[in-house]
Amino acid sequence: MDETQDGIRISPAIAIAESELDERFVRASGPGGQNVNKVATAVELRFDLSGSSLPEEVKARLSALAGRRLGTDGILLIDSREHRTQSRNRAAARERLRELLRRAAEPPKNRRKTRPSRAAREKRMDSKSVRARLKAGRSRIRQEEEA
Repeated sequence: MDETQDGIRISPAIAIAESELDERFVRASGPGGQNVNKVATAVELRFDLSGSSLPEEVKARLSALAGRRLGTDGILLIDSREHRTQSRNRAAARERLRELLRRAAEPPKNRRKTRPSRAAREKRMDSKSVRARLKAGRSRIRQEEEA
């Protein structure tokens, strides 16, 4: 998982070319003194997920992980404005993208079906009957009808 001159490598099989990334620099709010009004230090890193070279299963997992960072047009937007310099914000945005892609590249573990043991089922039924008796004891006492 390193950055090369030709893009970002996620795993031996998965890499993103530099041409698939689009960076825009905008002015950030927050610390920076007078510089904040002059220099565009915040970074908006855009990655076109729908048109990328990633495998389809990785794209599907990434779209689920991305949440609201993924627009309806299929473009993943990562915004970084926590640092005062453009280069550090750029590195932070790329690191966030790398981390998202690394998590999406991991195939989910297969869930093995399990059944509760007989003892667990009996314990559950016992606790249900105890709770039912407790609640039944809270009900209003009815007066027996006089004949």
